[in-house]
Amino acid sequence: MSPLRHRRRADLALTLGGLAALAAWEFAGLDLPLSRMLGDAGGFPLRDHFLVRSVLHDGGRWLSGLLLAGLAIDAWRPLVDGPSRGARVYWLAVVAAAMSAVPLAKRFSATSCPWDLAEFGGRLAYVPHWLQGLSDGGPGHCFPSGHAVAAFAFFGAWFLWRDSRPRAARAILAAVLVLGAAFGWAQMARGAHFASHALWSAWLCWTIAAAAQLCAPRPREPARPTADAPPPAAALPGLVTELGAPLPPSRS
Repeated sequence: MSPLRHRRRADLALTLGGLAALAAWEFAGLDLPLSRMLGDAGGFPLRDHFLVRSVLHDGGRWLSGLLLAGLAIDAWRPLVDGPSRGARVYWLAVVAAAMSAVPLAKRFSATSCPWDLAEFGGRLAYVPHWLQGLSDGGPGHCFPSGHAVAAFAFFGAWFLWRDSRPRAARAILAAVLVLGAAFGWAQMARGAHFASHALWSAWLCWTIAAAAQLCAPRPREPARPTADAPPPAAALPGLVTELGAPLPPSRS
């Protein structure tokens, strides 16, 4: 089996495994017990806390915008050796598509936020979001989690770098998972989302990226940084060091 086919089978296995895990989560009804640990009839005490609202929510949006801008700059003028410019543009589009897909799905959702429920100080009865055709009578548009996408949309960066810089790709993947978990927890702590809302966002972003891999540009002559390109921002020194390492010699 070719390495490409093996990777695609692994991507499919992860996609289906994630879907099965989400189905098990929904069947077990774990959303309410977790949210009850963070809120009660008086609401969610951390709803307006500086850490969850200003740092992880507002700050997370700013960070996501900066990272997307960084991908755009790198696609326009490659900063380090690695994938071709065409591949960088392609995966930038995939990240942008993931960022747009989840908010679009929310527009058609009848599920309201936990802080709207009577159990947490609101006025609505809880209705599981997977029961299609049933509405809780509230404003809706709360499923899946749009804020978690600020991290999970960057699964596409993992696919971009995993062939040319495996160690860097793993660091990117770890950062995406950690930030996505932090953003999802912040929204759950505020009462803005249930845990499953973030988990479904993660699965949707991963599925979009895995499907995009089927049509991704094949590896070609790697793009090299332009002579007058500014050095990349060292937000993650170890990652930047890895990305900046010279390419291994060709065996072809």
